[in-house]
Parts: sequence; C-alpha cells; structure tokens
Amino acid sequence: MAVERSNAQINWNCLMERFEVNILGCGSALPTTRHLLSSQVVHFRNKLSMIDCGEGTQLQFRAMKLNFQRLNHIFISHLHGDHCFGLPGLISTLGMLGRTADLHIYAQSEASKIFQPVLDYFCRNLSYNVVFHSFDPSQCEAIYDDRTLTVSTIPLRHRVPCAGFLFEEKPKNPSIIREMIDFYQVPVSRINAIKNGADFVTPEGRIIPHTVLTRPAKPPHKYAYCSDTAYFEKIIPLIEGVTVLYHEATYAEEDCICAREYFHSSARQAATIARAAGVGQLVLGHFSARYPDETILLTEAREIFPHTILANERMLINIDV
Repeated sequence: MAVERSNAQINWNCLMERFEVNILGCGSALPTTRHLLSSQVVHFRNKLSMIDCGEGTQLQFRAMKLNFQRLNHIFISHLHGDHCFGLPGLISTLGMLGRTADLHIYAQSEASKIFQPVLDYFCRNLSYNVVFHSFDPSQCEAIYDDRTLTVSTIPLRHRVPCAGFLFEEKPKNPSIIREMIDFYQVPVSRINAIKNGADFVTPEGRIIPHTVLTRPAKPPHKYAYCSDTAYFEKIIPLIEGVTVLYHEATYAEEDCICAREYFHSSARQAATIARAAGVGQLVLGHFSARYPDETILLTEAREIFPHTILANERMLINIDV
C-alpha cells in the first residue's frame, strides 16, 4: 500500500505541476472548415485560464475534454469579434451547468459596456457573478497575480487597442535531496525552512549548508501570447527568453501589403521577433483563410527561426518540458 500511495502522490504532483496550452482555435477573422476562431486555454497547476473567446470556443472546450468548473479567468486581447463573440454563449452555458464561483474577465474598459447589456438580456438570474476587470492595453502591467503565477499585458500594434499576455511561473523553492535529509537525520519540522534557504544545525553543533540538502529548482517557465499585431519590435524585451511564444502569422511574405494594411504580421516577421527575443519555441497562428494549408508560412518562418511549429485546433503544447 505504501508504494501505491507513493505512485498516486507522484501522479498528483505531476498534475499540480502541469503547465500546458490547449489550442481551441487558431484561424483569423473568417472561420473555415479547417480553422476556428481564436481561443486558447492555459492549464496551470490544475487551474484553467482562457485567452480570447471566439465563436465555437465552448464546443472546442468540450472536444478537448476540459473541465468547465476549473475555468475561472478569461483574458480578452481586444474587441474584434473573432476574439470575443463566444463570450455570451460560454457564460450562458456555465450558468446552465450550475456554476456558483465568480468568473473573472480581463479586458479593456469598453468590454463591460458592450457585454453587460447582452448578459442582462440573455443571461438573467445567473447562479454566479461575472466580474469584469479593466486594463489599459497600451501599458505593460500585471493584471493577475497569485502565489504561483503572474499574468501581464503585452502592448501590441493593431487597428484597435490590443494587448497580448505573458503567463509567468513564479520561481520555485529548491527541492529536497531525500538521501541527504536521511543521512543527517533532519527533522520533518525543519524541511520547509531548509527549502527556503536555512541551514541545518546538527545536535552536535555542526552546520550543514542548505545547498548540501537541496537541489536548485528548475528555472520558471513563461508563455507569451501575441495576437493580433503588426510587426512590433517594442515587444521584444517584454518576451525575451520565454519558453514558448505564440505569435500571429496571418500572411505569407508575398502578401505583406495586406499585413501592413490590416496591422497583422507575416510568418517571417513573427520568426524575426522570436529570434531577436531568444525564445525557446515559436508557435504560429491566426492564419488567413486564403491559404489552403500553412506550409508556406512554416517554411518562411523556419528560414529565420528553425524552432517553429504551426498551431492547430486541439493541439496540446507542453510549456514545462
């Protein structure tokens, strides 16, 4: 039984350490049979946060077998319909499922003025509160913070005020080396203090440095979401060294005139940003419906930044590996 409990604990620890991104939709404004509208779910330590909520989001949420009850925070990048038209339907569904916990929505201030009348009409007598939190999309600021995670805005350059989001894991404490703890017979009551940097003093007065008893924690992981935006070098210092960057790549290089006109990016421009920021991996998304497939985008990006992949619906991206 002891072994079984240990394995269960290991599985639970793996679940609690999870940092994943679920791609629900990665198309641009015109939905197609190949791509749905923008939405993602960040799964961090058994809690779910949504980024953008285009039409079809709740269906994809079900298709990926995500738990509606674990969704507590929704971050809306900007007020174009392909990024937020799914909100009323999702909010209504959560009410029909008997939700009681508050749902927090982070968006620019106009969002509550737009959506509150819709909710008042279609979602009367909800069993829970919808709480709008406003932010200034032109500023880089922390808009959510708890003991393990910080979410900050990334000002982008689009036709309307728009912000990306940086999900940043907070540094962890060092991990205990069990063999050394046993060897020096360290009491359980001292474990937390040692993990927080305290040395251990043996009954004989010998000082055992905490560095002997612990292993350094892994560097914290970061995920950056940048959609929609024209090529914008000012974001580079804000996303420098992130583990994974999702950056829009609406157009191929041959359609750069459209990219400039509509304040979007090409795949090559997204890769240039990724290379300059020294990110670990680039994920391209927000694809224009004009391309029958996105191979041309991937090829152009990989010429600049080889560690590039294409987003796709129902893709699961591990951030913590």
